[in-house]
Formats: sequence, C-alpha cells, structure tokens
Amino acid sequence: MRLATTANEAYTASLAVPELLGCKQCGGGRGQDEELGIRIPRPLGHGPSRFIPEKEILQVGSEDTQMHTLFADSFAALGRLDNITLVMVFHPQYLESFLKTQHYLLQMDGPLPLHYRHYIGIMAAARHQCSYLVNLHVNDFLHVGGDPKWLNGLENAPQKLQNLGELNKVLAHRPWLITKEHIEGLLKAEEHSWSLAELVHAVVLLTHYHSLASFTFGCGISPEIHCDGGHTFRPPSVSNYCICDITNGNHSVDEMQVNSAGNVSVSDSFFEVEALMEKMRQLQECRDEEEASQEEMASRFEIEKRESMFVFSSDDEEVTPARDVSRHFEDTSYGYKDFSRHGMHVPTFRVQDYCWEDHGYSLVNRLYPDVGQLIDEKFHIAYNLTYNTMAMHKDVDTSMLRRAIWNYIHCMFGIRYDDYDYGEINQLLDRSFKVYIKTVVCTPEKVTKRMYDSFWRQFKHSEKVHVNLLLIEARMQAELLYALRAITRYMT
Repeated sequence: MRLATTANEAYTASLAVPELLGCKQCGGGRGQDEELGIRIPRPLGHGPSRFIPEKEILQVGSEDTQMHTLFADSFAALGRLDNITLVMVFHPQYLESFLKTQHYLLQMDGPLPLHYRHYIGIMAAARHQCSYLVNLHVNDFLHVGGDPKWLNGLENAPQKLQNLGELNKVLAHRPWLITKEHIEGLLKAEEHSWSLAELVHAVVLLTHYHSLASFTFGCGISPEIHCDGGHTFRPPSVSNYCICDITNGNHSVDEMQVNSAGNVSVSDSFFEVEALMEKMRQLQECRDEEEASQEEMASRFEIEKRESMFVFSSDDEEVTPARDVSRHFEDTSYGYKDFSRHGMHVPTFRVQDYCWEDHGYSLVNRLYPDVGQLIDEKFHIAYNLTYNTMAMHKDVDTSMLRRAIWNYIHCMFGIRYDDYDYGEINQLLDRSFKVYIKTVVCTPEKVTKRMYDSFWRQFKHSEKVHVNLLLIEARMQAELLYALRAITRYMT
C-alpha cells in the first residue's frame, strides 16, 4: 500500500518518534529528551479529519499512481501535504483541478503581488473564524516576504487592503447586497484604488477562501501539527494506552468509543437510502409524464426560498471569534442574515439574465487570463462528478440528486433557474440534510460532528466529502455571480 504510506509519512513524519518520547509503558526512549529539556509535540487529533476515521482516509488511494503524482505535485508546490489535501484525496479528479487552480491563484503570474494574495486569503478565512486557513496563510504570507506588522490587525495593513474589508464582509455573509457602488468605491479610491484586473483577482481569492472555509468546517478538518490546536505537550489521558500508539496513529479504542455514542440502527439508515431511491424513481416518472407551467415553477421557487429561511439547527449558537482571527477583519458582529427577513425584499437573481457560462466566465478570463478556464473546469468536475453509486447501490444515476443540492444552495442565495422544478428539493433533501447544507454554506463555523453524522447515515464518508465539494463550488459560484454582475454593471 505504497500510496497510503506516502500520505501517512507526510502526515506523521515528525510524530513517529517513540524513542524520543521515553515511553515507560513500552520501554522506548533513552531519556535524552529529558536531559536536554526537549519537549516533543504530540497530535491532539486523530488524523486529517475529526469526522472521518483516519484509516479510511489512508486507505483511499491504494496503488493509485494518479494520487501519488498529485501528492508529489502538492508537496512540491506548497512544501507540505495539508489536511485538506489528504481529505480531498477521496476524489482525485476534483483534487487535481482544485490544486491546479489554487496554485495558479497563489503562485503564478497575476495582477496581485504574492504577499497580497496570502493576506487576502487570511482576510477571507477570518470572516468565518477559520483559524485553520488563517494559520496556514500567515506562514505563507511571512514566507513570501510579507510585513509581520500587518498580522497585528487589519488596521496595520495598507489602506488599499483595508478598503477591501467591506466587500469581503458582504461577499462572505450577504452577497445579494453587493452593488456597483461597492465596486466603484474600490476602483476610484484615488491613490489607494484597485485596477479592474486586481479586483477580479481579489474577488476570486475571497470567494475561493470563503468556500474553502466551508469545506474545512464541513469535513471537520483537524489543525496541522505545527498550528495552534494541532498539538499538545501532555501525554493523552487514556487509561492503559501507550503514547507511542497515539503518535503512530493507532486510535482504535478512542474511535470505537466515539462511534458507539451515536449509533443508528442499520435497518433505519438502510430504509432511508431505499426511500430516497424510490423518490428519485417517482420524480423521474413524473417528469416524463407532465411538466409544470412556468407560473407553477416560479411559485415553487418562492416557496422553497421562503422555507429555507426557517431551516436552522437546534444547537445553533453564536460563536465568538478569537482575537487572533478577528483582528484580520472589521465589524465582527456582521454575519449571515436571510435575505428576506425584517421586511427586506431582494429581487430574485435570474440565471437566464446573468449566468457564469455566458457572462461571468468571459469577464474573469478577460481580466485575469486562464483563471476563468480553471474555475469553470472545477465547477464542472464538482457538478458532474459521479461514480454511479449511492451507499450500497451501484449503477445509479445521481444527476437528479446532485442538481437538487446545487440548486438548493443557489436558492438560499436568491438565485433561480427558470427550467428547474424546485418542488423536487423537498422530495430529495430531508430536514437534517438541509440543516447541514445551510450551516456549511452560510455559517460554517457552527458545523458540528452531530450534523455531519445525522444526514445520509448509510452513505460512505467519500460520498459525504463529495457533498461538500458540491456545497463549496455552488457557494463559490453564487458569490462570484453577485460580485461579477456588480462589476459588469459598473463597466456598463
């Protein structure tokens, strides 16, 4: 299992040091660390994800040469194999497109200097209190020569970057409020103004990292060993358990305890899969027999949009941002609000009037060459990705389900497809799944393991990671549509 070993070595290279830990239980170690005063960090988490058993991730790419190449390319580009990469490993075709796009945005020729790119990544991730991404890009920012003073708070960054804070805020939490005035304010800020090309680069980075924060929380990505929350210097308090086992990734006892806590009967979860399969079959038959009128389709969109406002988790609570993250953005009280609350009415965004394929793609490609193509490829891979499986079933056409997930996210953002029957969403997505989707997309910092475990209980972890890929790409496209439409209106 050469490939899994490669990934594991990258993840645990600094951890597999029992001879230095002086483990009394196994007799390992020579005591030199005590004499020299060396404190060896130990991982707090069990692998790249808090939600997915480590052994499943490491078994993914057995003898897969494509995955081996992806790991090598990622390590060469970033100097690390981060936990996001190790979880995306379930879907190599998508991972390849993702890494290629991110590499281009951060390291290839473009309108913005390298340190600006990483700082914008920090600003975007901080809006969702995603310390995981903030920590990664703080290190990258310093590595490319960024001024450490900027990291003391946004007010210490250049005025040009401070001016981007308002767009970052609205784009992350209420993108339907973006207007051409936001764009004009950035492009006409005298000596601190942005060029159109720079602004498009910045918008793509902001949407990329807002969405990546959603993936980070949605898949329970664990902090890296070298970051805050990723390690401890204390021996774990697990009775009859060898520290050497933990540093080498042998967590079976702990995992069994965690997994037994929320067990669902196999028959119940099996029935859920069968019921979903039956609904898909019935909907297909209805499609073949009759088609709803345009008026009925519009009415169903409004109903679904209105209902989406009342989808929230029972354990929903405010998350107070830590100072080390909140200093990278202003107005910490500003967050997600449903677009039709408090009497506010936001006009429906009709894809027939402004869409990614006909409008957004060409605008991005014109102002930031090749990026439109890379993003477009990533959208298509996430949307069309299928292995024709559903839980234990094979040879299944999942296109109806994938479209329902994508269109539900856009519906929550007020974006409507005239040719889609929104009545299908309630048939295919149950309440626990909707809660998970809305939380990951709108308030990812509030995602819990309970939410992750509560939907699609008989489905594989790889299928749940696939769901997250759909969520982040649909979210990124929705944000881009609002921002690029505002830029187009400013230009015309």
